[in-house]
Amino acid sequence: MIDLDTCARAVCQIARQAGAYIREERQRFSVDRVERKHAHDYVSYVDKGSEQLIVSALRELLPEAGFVTEEGTTLMADAGSQKSEPSLLTPQPSSLCWVVDPLDGTTNFIHQYAPYCVSIALLQGATVLVGVVYEICADECYYAWKGGGAYLEMRNEKGEMRNVPLRVSHVVIEDALLCLQLPYNSEAYKPVVSHLIDTFYGHAASIRMIGSAAMALCYVAAGRLDGYAEQFIGRWDYMAGSLIVMEAGGVVTDYSGSTDFTCGNSIVATNGLVHQDLLEAISQTIN
Repeated sequence: MIDLDTCARAVCQIARQAGAYIREERQRFSVDRVERKHAHDYVSYVDKGSEQLIVSALRELLPEAGFVTEEGTTLMADAGSQKSEPSLLTPQPSSLCWVVDPLDGTTNFIHQYAPYCVSIALLQGATVLVGVVYEICADECYYAWKGGGAYLEMRNEKGEMRNVPLRVSHVVIEDALLCLQLPYNSEAYKPVVSHLIDTFYGHAASIRMIGSAAMALCYVAAGRLDGYAEQFIGRWDYMAGSLIVMEAGGVVTDYSGSTDFTCGNSIVATNGLVHQDLLEAISQTIN
C-alpha cells in the first residue's frame, strides 16, 4: 500500500530538483541547441536532462512503476525492442505508472517567458493517485493526492516554506477569467479556438493564453483562472494538473464532457460553475 501523502511530498522534492537544474541551465542556455519536433513544437537538451533526472529519482522512489514520458527516455522495452509511441500506451487496471513532462512550456522557456514547469503524476490504471507541478519562475509547487486535497507549497515573506490549501473560485461566466490555449496542431484547432474566442470575448471577464497546460490547470485549482480548455495535448501535459484541480473542488472532463479523460488529448477544467458554458461552446464546433 502506497502512502500517497508521503509519496506526493517526495515527488515535490524531485520536481524541485529538476526545476533547479532547469533554472541553472537557463542562465547559459543557447537557442542554437533547440531541436524542432514538429512545426512550432520544440525540445532542447534541458528537457531531456530534466527527464533523465526525474526518471532516475522516481525509479528509486517506486521501483515497480512504469513510465510515460514526453521525451521518451524510458520507453525502451526490457529486451531492447524498438521505442513505443507514448500516446499509444494504455495503462493496465492494476499497474502503477508515472506520467512525466520534464519541462512544460518549452517555448516559454526558450523565450524566457514565464511560466514553465515540471509536471509529474502517478497513475494506477486510469486513476490519478498523485499530481505534482513545480512552477520554476515563481518557485511554487502545486501538489495533490487522491482524497487528500490540493496544496500550494511556497515561501512566505521570511523565506519559510508553507503549504496553502487550494480551492477553485466561485465565479460565474460573466466574471470569469478563461484560459484558451493554442496547441501546435493549428490547422485542426483554429476553427475551434476561433469560435471559443468569438463566444467568450466580451461575454466573460477576459481571456488569457499562458503557454503551459500544466500551469493553466494549477491556476484553475488556485482560483487564479476560472476555466481552461485545450485540445491536441499529451497526457503528460495535463495528468498531474487534472488531479490538482479535482482535489481543489473543480471539474475536469474531455471535450465531449466525459470524466474518463486520461487517455485522450483534450481537457476542460473549471471551477464547475462555468463548465457547461465551455462545453456548450465546444460542442458547437465538434458536433
